[in-house]
Amino acid sequence: MTVPLLQVEDLTVEFRGDSGWLRAVEGVSFALGARESLGLVGESGSGKSVTALSLLRLHARRTTRLPTGRVLWQGRDLLTLSEREIRAVRGGEIAMIFQDPMTSLNPVLTIADQIGETLRIHQGLDRAAARRRAIELLDLVRIPDAGRRVDEYPHRLSGGMRQRVMIAIAIACRPQLLIADEPTTALDVTIQAQILELLRDLQAELGMSVMLISHDFGLIAEFAERVIVMYAGQVVEEAPAAALFARPVHPYAEGLLQAIPSLDDDAVRLSTIPGNIPDPGNRPAGCRFGPRCGYAEPACRTAPPPPILAVSADRKVRCPPRAAALGGGP
Repeated sequence: MTVPLLQVEDLTVEFRGDSGWLRAVEGVSFALGARESLGLVGESGSGKSVTALSLLRLHARRTTRLPTGRVLWQGRDLLTLSEREIRAVRGGEIAMIFQDPMTSLNPVLTIADQIGETLRIHQGLDRAAARRRAIELLDLVRIPDAGRRVDEYPHRLSGGMRQRVMIAIAIACRPQLLIADEPTTALDVTIQAQILELLRDLQAELGMSVMLISHDFGLIAEFAERVIVMYAGQVVEEAPAAALFARPVHPYAEGLLQAIPSLDDDAVRLSTIPGNIPDPGNRPAGCRFGPRCGYAEPACRTAPPPPILAVSADRKVRCPPRAAALGGGP
């Protein structure tokens, strides 16, 4: 990868709780290149969405703080920009598709008004020009009869169409980075495939980088070139997609892959990972995955592992025993 478009360094995010500040994300670092597809995967509560929202400072300031870290976007630290400056980045240079289009779209505004708002703010278009551009964008995301649909309200559209509208809003200003947070949640598998194909085609046509966030390893395998696996607020493994799916190194990544159902598997029961992700206010003293790990050694339960270790030039893992077995380490 050449000079990164986005460089995240030691990002830590805390939320205010009843007993003080709780760390939802800790020490997250990664880079994203131009036109690259990056997948963030992990169970619910692993810190994927918190990380993505933090890049654009979309958390409530009263209840959230980012005590350490940098988010370098083409050389600028997004965490130090003024509110006016970060608003210019949101939607214009970096756009985000949120999980639930029904709650993200305004139910009392037409599709034309909602797409047009982005165009008026970032490109200065008047209402008529914004409406024409909105129709073009609906055509681009393959909504049939765009000239009529543009005047509809969200409740008149199907779930798949609402998701396409969210994508149209996100790409309205031709951003360089599109963050898609669970873009196929609650959609059937046929529509999921269509949305992924649409994102892939738009990425090629517009030259965007895409960060796809999901708990579904299958979707990540279909789309991403490189994958980051998160657990309990930390990155536990980072690798090219082909390498990760061929041979996961971290026990958590291995467990997630083994839990994927296979048509070729004669077993009746799926493999599962016992237990749950620990609460941010009650995490174990040692490795955060230790209580759920079948490979845990005594040292894993008493002391946290060191920072993520390089297994190879393009692969890292937060598990010293596994890294050592593959010849990696400090």
